[in-house]
Amino acid sequence: MFQLLLVIIYISFISLGLPDSLLGSAWPSIYPKLQVPISYAGIISMIIAMGTIVSSLQSDRLTRKLGTGKVTAISVGITASALFGFSVSTSFWMLCLWAVPYGLGAGSVDASLNNYVALHYKSHHMSWLHCMWGVGATIGPYIMGFALTGGMEWNGGYRMIALLQIVLTLILVFSLPLWKKSSSDTDTEDTELPSKSLSLKEIIRIPGAKAGMLCFFCYCAVEQTTALWASSYLNLFKGVPSETAARFAGLFFIGITIGRAVSGFITMKLNDVQMTRLGQSIIGLGVIIMLLPLGQTASLAGLIIIGLGCAPVYPCMLHSTPAHFGADRSQAVFGVQMASAYVGTCLMPPLFGLIANHIAVSLLPVYLLAVLIFMILMHEALIKKTAARKNYTVARSPLS
Repeated sequence: MFQLLLVIIYISFISLGLPDSLLGSAWPSIYPKLQVPISYAGIISMIIAMGTIVSSLQSDRLTRKLGTGKVTAISVGITASALFGFSVSTSFWMLCLWAVPYGLGAGSVDASLNNYVALHYKSHHMSWLHCMWGVGATIGPYIMGFALTGGMEWNGGYRMIALLQIVLTLILVFSLPLWKKSSSDTDTEDTELPSKSLSLKEIIRIPGAKAGMLCFFCYCAVEQTTALWASSYLNLFKGVPSETAARFAGLFFIGITIGRAVSGFITMKLNDVQMTRLGQSIIGLGVIIMLLPLGQTASLAGLIIIGLGCAPVYPCMLHSTPAHFGADRSQAVFGVQMASAYVGTCLMPPLFGLIANHIAVSLLPVYLLAVLIFMILMHEALIKKTAARKNYTVARSPLS
């Protein structure tokens, strides 16, 4: 039963990745139809992000009340309805309206499902599950492209993804007994939860919580700033042709996906802290290569190396959360960590945009290096402040 549930969780991660790259791939077709400026995509993206932050902060309360299985099913159902709403939208304000449940559905399931995996499965599953998310995020634009070339326009692409999400919702609803069965069969220590959910102030007061939040903030800042600005950096500063720069910017995410597949095997030899440090070191190597005056080829290679370095950091930091803070508080901490990650995604890429606009786009590697160094410092502070926990480097015998 536990292995069947794991299969369902893998399918869930693929499906959760499907809508995440749709807006970017569909927007060139959307904004002329709706007669709005191209910059309005940022408004929809911000609404989705704000909803995700709010629901992430509520994940502890919701999971404690409903359980991971119900939260996942309800959240995916909400996302499916939002995607269907996108598919029938005929104006910009309708997209903004449906962006609210879109974001609300994403945050709580992200925190709740990741916490469940961290508590009940080994680290390699967390890496492979996030690899599956990358697969879904890669497939999404292809589905949208199929819809656009097949005469269904962008609405048809959203409708196809919505139908897939509806199917997943039904699978999750029918799988609810498996979640209960698996929870009762799992005898991991420290699984008794406090009688009430923790407030934001109480969570922040937990030793290491602020450092953990800043780690996730910085990681998403590095990943999303690289994803958004690498192509412009290569083209405007290094003189790489725009087509080549765009292709290698896409390889950044492919590098993350492949890297997570490989790092899943490496986690069988190294623990989460070692994997995080390894990933940070590889990111640093890629950034330094981009900094050095080694020409276009070296800069392209540096970008791919940054992607490979990003691969283990996020899933391994997630998986180590119960070990750092205890299973009794991990769901609460997961919520604020996810919220911090989304804040980093929202704020840091636009901040570099201001730097690129008013100073120079050539400062991208310097910007990334500064954020990376701060992330490393916060990760080491997190380790120091939570090292007192006996199960820090030793897993609580989770099922494989």
